[in-house]
Amino acid sequence: MPNAKQDILSQPLPDAARADDAENAENTEATEDIDPIQSLITAIQSGVDWPTALLRAMAAWRAPHDAVGDLRRDYFIGGEAFDWLLLAERLCDAAGDLIPPAERDDLLFNGNFPPDFDRSRFKELLGAQKHSAHLNYFYGVIVEEALQLAVEQEVHKRHISNGNQYQTDFTEEAFFRIYRGDTQTLLSEFCAHAGYSPATGALTLTQSKEFTYWLFKRRLHISDKARVASDTRKGIDQLRQIADAHPGYSPIFFME
Repeated sequence: MPNAKQDILSQPLPDAARADDAENAENTEATEDIDPIQSLITAIQSGVDWPTALLRAMAAWRAPHDAVGDLRRDYFIGGEAFDWLLLAERLCDAAGDLIPPAERDDLLFNGNFPPDFDRSRFKELLGAQKHSAHLNYFYGVIVEEALQLAVEQEVHKRHISNGNQYQTDFTEEAFFRIYRGDTQTLLSEFCAHAGYSPATGALTLTQSKEFTYWLFKRRLHISDKARVASDTRKGIDQLRQIADAHPGYSPIFFME
C-alpha cells in the first residue's frame, strides 16, 4: 500500500474525509437520495453478493452518526476518520438473516470477508472519499493503539532487564516517549480542544477513539518525518504480531 502510506506519513494532518474533488462531488450527488439500508436489502435479495451490497450501501451512507434505541454509533472520529466496521455492524444488523451469521461475525470480529470476495474491490466499492477517511481511522486509531502497546512492551522489557520485575503499568513512560507528555496533561488538553468537560471518569468508547486520533495528530506535529515513519512502522509491525498470534484475524489488508 505504498501510495496511501506515503500520503499518511508525508502530510502533517490527513484531511481526506473532507476531500471535495470532482469525483467525490459526483459520487455525493449520485448517492444522496439513496436509502442505504433499503438498497442493501434489495441488492442482496436480487442476488448481489452481500459484501458488494454492503460496501455499496456504505458508499451511499451519509449520516456521521445515528442511534437505534439507546445505542448510538459515531462513524466519523474527529469528522474525518471513518470507522467502517462500526457502520458494517449497523448495516449487518439491519440486513438480519440475509447475511449468513457466521460470515457476518467473521467480518465484524476478525475483519474477514468470505474467501470468494475479491478484496481488491474494497476501495472501488467503498468510494475514494470514504476509503481515504478509512485510512485516517486505520492509521490514526488502530495503528496508533498498536504503537502505544509496542512502546509499552519496550519499556517493560527494559525494566525487566534492569531488575524491576514488579511494576505493571508502563503507560506514563510510553506516553512520554511517544507524545512528550503525561496522560493526565494530554487528556486535559484533548478535552479543552474537543470542548469536553475535564475528564473525571472513564471516557466513552467514542471519546477514547477521539483521544487516540488526537494523539496521532499530535505525534505527526511534534515529530520529524523519519520518527513519524519509524513509529508508524512499529505500530504496523505490532499489528502483524497480533495477527500472527490470532489466526483468522486479518486487519492488515485494510491499509491497502
